Amino acid sequence: MIGDVTAMVNGWIQSFDLLSQGWRVGIVVFALVFGTATVAYIVSKVIGALEHKFSNTKNLWDDAVLHAARKPAVAFVWLQGVYWAAEVAHRYSQAEIFKANETILEVGFIWVFVWTLLRLIKEGEKILISPLKMKTPMDYTTVNAVSKLSRAVVIITAVLIAMQTLGYSISGVLAFGGLGGVAVGFAAKDLLANFFGGFIIHLDRPFKVGDWVRSPDRNIEGTVEHIGWRLTTVRTFDQRPLYVPNAAFTTIAVENPSRMRNRRISETIGIRYADVSQMADIVQDIRSMLENHEEIDTSQTLIVNFVAFNASSLDIMVYTFTKTTQWVHFHEVKQNVLLRISEIIEGYGAEVAFPTRTLHLPGGVRLASAKAGDDEGGRDQAQGDEASGQAESVRQSRQTTRVGDQDEAGEAE
Repeated sequence: MIGDVTAMVNGWIQSFDLLSQGWRVGIVVFALVFGTATVAYIVSKVIGALEHKFSNTKNLWDDAVLHAARKPAVAFVWLQGVYWAAEVAHRYSQAEIFKANETILEVGFIWVFVWTLLRLIKEGEKILISPLKMKTPMDYTTVNAVSKLSRAVVIITAVLIAMQTLGYSISGVLAFGGLGGVAVGFAAKDLLANFFGGFIIHLDRPFKVGDWVRSPDRNIEGTVEHIGWRLTTVRTFDQRPLYVPNAAFTTIAVENPSRMRNRRISETIGIRYADVSQMADIVQDIRSMLENHEEIDTSQTLIVNFVAFNASSLDIMVYTFTKTTQWVHFHEVKQNVLLRISEIIEGYGAEVAFPTRTLHLPGGVRLASAKAGDDEGGRDQAQGDEASGQAESVRQSRQTTRVGDQDEAGEAE
């Protein structure tokens, strides 16, 4: 077909006697390029109209195929048109660049096909994870892993086919890869460890994007933002990004609090020893309150018992689980439960205990005060406390001196 078109164009060129050969070739090339642009515009509009029409149907994959093929179809038209224009120019030019027309066309076909497949994979990924398009959308982490693997397979296959088209032997490339794989493996063992670590994460799925994870072995805690083939990005609660190599997750324990079914309330509440007679009723009312609480999951373990005589309190253990797993709402429920427990304790005239200490003396405490001039009392006090006796003697001597001075002043008057 291309040969026939080229012969026809050549006949047109030779029929133009009024213009030189260069001008005639230029006009024909321009006409081909202009025609290519026109056809590309028409193809784009036609596919766009079909895409709009099929968007009203229930089938989602026809929309994905049309959207994925729209730009590659336009590129294919341009590739074909430029090839024809280059073939026409090559008939009247010996430039080296025109000798590669066939190879460029074949590589261009491969590129357009690969581009279409990559766009189709991307559109399929959007459909599978969209809650608006799927009744039960698939897990984003799994779909993302399959999408990445599919794109890698398409690109590697396309590169090998392109190399074969360019004249390189694929068997030689594969043999070189086999021999050099050992050296590359030793040199990039950490990179390969991270790659396989990412593969294990996608396979076992201990967490997914959006989960809250933490590790008791490492200082890792936050929300998973991205799972790559080498790194996993975790956004800590102080909003800092933490980049963790995937190989680390194969050697450490990882907790996933996002998958918990309930949150636990575990508190020990103490009342005074003076309220021991009210203990049984307080425990029974707290248990009844929790069993009837709308936010407490009674299907889980629920314990309310008097458990210990502590140093300054009688301890009540409260152990139960909430229905919610949301962090903020959990603390609201816990606050409500603790306030209700406080109201129950106060309703019996009891009080929540706090650390106190009572000191018992066997004979009581006797305070002795010495009178002025009482030497016997001063001696008894000195025997009890020598330092206090000396201070008392000084005070008494000062009082005696003041009394003597007042008497002398009276006699003088």
